[in-house]
Amino acid sequence: MSTREELIEKSEKPGKEAMKLHPFYKGKIELGVKCIIRDFNDFAIWYTPGVAKPCLDIQAHPETVYEHTNKANMIAVLTDGTRVLGLGDIGPEASMPVMEGKAILFKYLGGVDAFPLALDTKDPQEFIRTALLLQPAFGGFNLEDIEKPKCFRILEELRQKARIPVWHDDQQGTATVTVAGLINALKVVGKKLDQVKVGFIGSGASNVKIAHLCFKAGIDPKKCIIADSRDTLGPYRDDIRRDTIQIEKWELCEMTNPGNIKGGIPAAMKGADVVIALSKSGPGVIEPQWVSDMAKDAILFTCANPVPEIFPWDALEAGARIVATGRSDFPNQVNNSLGFPGIFRGTLDVRALTITDEMCLAAAFELAKVAEDKGLRDDYIIPTMDEWEVFPREAVAVGMKAIEQGVARLKLTPQELMNMAETKIKHARDQVHSMMEDGFIKPVPKGLLED
Repeated sequence: MSTREELIEKSEKPGKEAMKLHPFYKGKIELGVKCIIRDFNDFAIWYTPGVAKPCLDIQAHPETVYEHTNKANMIAVLTDGTRVLGLGDIGPEASMPVMEGKAILFKYLGGVDAFPLALDTKDPQEFIRTALLLQPAFGGFNLEDIEKPKCFRILEELRQKARIPVWHDDQQGTATVTVAGLINALKVVGKKLDQVKVGFIGSGASNVKIAHLCFKAGIDPKKCIIADSRDTLGPYRDDIRRDTIQIEKWELCEMTNPGNIKGGIPAAMKGADVVIALSKSGPGVIEPQWVSDMAKDAILFTCANPVPEIFPWDALEAGARIVATGRSDFPNQVNNSLGFPGIFRGTLDVRALTITDEMCLAAAFELAKVAEDKGLRDDYIIPTMDEWEVFPREAVAVGMKAIEQGVARLKLTPQELMNMAETKIKHARDQVHSMMEDGFIKPVPKGLLED
């Protein structure tokens, strides 16, 4: 067993290596060419004069833009840098390493081309207007790291006005993967969705959407208590009732904690079967004693970034049965990266008009099933990113749900969707590996990562 100091040192290693590798590569993405260039005569096809023909075809038949261009596989990762990971409002420039990281996950895991766009505005209406102006170039928008409450307004208005699918990964993506992990964790401990008591720690964009998707999945909101930075939520919270910009929080006040139980985080955790924490970076946000006060076979999702509210080893020592975090260097990583690549793959492949909650739930149940097929245990409630079959299976589930709901432009069979997803994802992965083997991606110099 590693010592506490060794575990902490291990948790700090990715950040230290990131500070060496980011400047070495000077970013993580670049544009590539996907068409043949046999000689310079081919530019007459790809540019002038030949390109005029597809341009006129799109003018006459707008939907053919998906055939003549990469729009069908190109999304924008849009942010204003006001709520980046657990770092807060660090600005659009400082958000770019995260947005580029998002883009490589989209490509490598989902075969989706994603371009990071950090907008230099904090005005939600200017953000919305800019996004709408950009939509001819993209097949979808992934909203990222936008502070609340404006993230709710931006998502809602863009979903109403945009001609392409829009989602907010910190809301829908986090919720999808969390529900998947919860489904399997409850199977491991032998408890049912509609019977468990759940405490939610934090009431930001992520936990608000997680709560709602949990309710849609079968959790009883009347068995739930949510804690924000002041206290628990509940019908007694007149400060939220009077605040017109916290509509989403007030809805949760009305739905949960009917007994008006007060006492903040300890009260939300006391006797809970499940605690889902997405509050502020730890450790020390959740105390071991509060974990001890949970129900038998307690499940704890401690998912703040970059450091969980309590380290997993402390939570397990305090009596938790299953502990999940948002980090890849601990077991049971509940991270958006398991959701958004496959969900957007399926959304784009059927050219869906939107991404519904039902499409998210379809992805969650399929994601859970992938892990269940391999065998669940305390330290394996959700697949890992290297189990690449997760993403085409999610894509099929999402695409079929979109077709069922009537929001898909294309109607395909499950096998057709599976073939499309597997081909595109395999191509993206093979491309990266080939570029590494051929030296187009530089190898890490010996000694660079040594202290």
